[in-house]
Amino acid sequence: MEYRTLGRTGMKVSHLCLGTMMLGKWGNPDHDEGVRIIHAALDGGVNFVDTADVYSAGESEEIVGQALKGRRDDVVLATKFHARMGEDRNAGGNSRRWVTRAVDDSLRRLGTDWIDLYQVHRPDPTCDIDETLGALSDLVHAGKVRAIGSSTFPAEEIVEAQWVAERRGRERFVCEQPPYSIFVRQAEAEVLPTCRRYGLGVIAWAPLNGGWLTGKYRLGEDPPEGSRATRDRLPDRYDPERPANRAKYDAIEELLKVASDGGCSFTHLAMAWVANHPAVTSAIIGPRTMDQLNDLLGGQDVTLDEGALDRIDDIVPPATTINPADNGYTPLAVSHPSERRRPPGQEPAAEW
Repeated sequence: MEYRTLGRTGMKVSHLCLGTMMLGKWGNPDHDEGVRIIHAALDGGVNFVDTADVYSAGESEEIVGQALKGRRDDVVLATKFHARMGEDRNAGGNSRRWVTRAVDDSLRRLGTDWIDLYQVHRPDPTCDIDETLGALSDLVHAGKVRAIGSSTFPAEEIVEAQWVAERRGRERFVCEQPPYSIFVRQAEAEVLPTCRRYGLGVIAWAPLNGGWLTGKYRLGEDPPEGSRATRDRLPDRYDPERPANRAKYDAIEELLKVASDGGCSFTHLAMAWVANHPAVTSAIIGPRTMDQLNDLLGGQDVTLDEGALDRIDDIVPPATTINPADNGYTPLAVSHPSERRRPPGQEPAAEW
């Protein structure tokens, strides 16, 4: 296992991070097996574990907490907040009110006194970033949190957070967690260069693009029973009749040739490709079963030569995301028509 420094924190983390979204009712509901998977990952050299309060409504954090009993000091533990966690309309978002409650809930479920990395899961356009950074800074000063980060933030919001922290004396985000894979390369245009410019660590989520980059989905073949395509909450994301999905199926056939020529599996090719980017600190693996974990750990030493990297660029050009839905976040200016349409009767802006 390779270990890299997370941004400028001085913390050394494994270049594979164990993501636990699939541990709990969203994936594998067997808590005992979830604990075994976490233990096997730690025994395999992983020292970085990432979860979130929203994963299976807190169940994932509970499994992680159970697994880390007696091993907490050996792990860099990360979790996230933002998503709605109940019927209360204030039980979510990035407000001080929610941050201070959410962290205590996570600490209780995780069975720990501190979180090494506490991340904002998504931007909140209704909340001033200073409100969020102020609350997070207080958590750092109180010893509940060691460092703070963001997840799926656009480049401009990453920059804004850095400037607000500097100008108002707040703790600053030390890392960003963007979606990044061979099929989701938008981060290469702005997010990854911005992270390098500000010295931020990068924790890539969905490096296998929800299973697409494992070879289990082939055009004209039924998806394996139990795979995300058969149980996902968004089955249309795998429908071959949709143009974006068809483009993925076509690209898979070409990428399989690159993996075969390189003497590695498709999964190992995809993981090695993500870990190769100079901005990436760690790539999140999210196994649902022990077999999946063993396969992922088995490819940790795979590297790609320039020829393979060039061929991948030809198949999916840099900064290209085949399906925009995979970007994980759509700004209000894009998702809400009201942000793009002048209300009736509103006077036009003054002309100079």
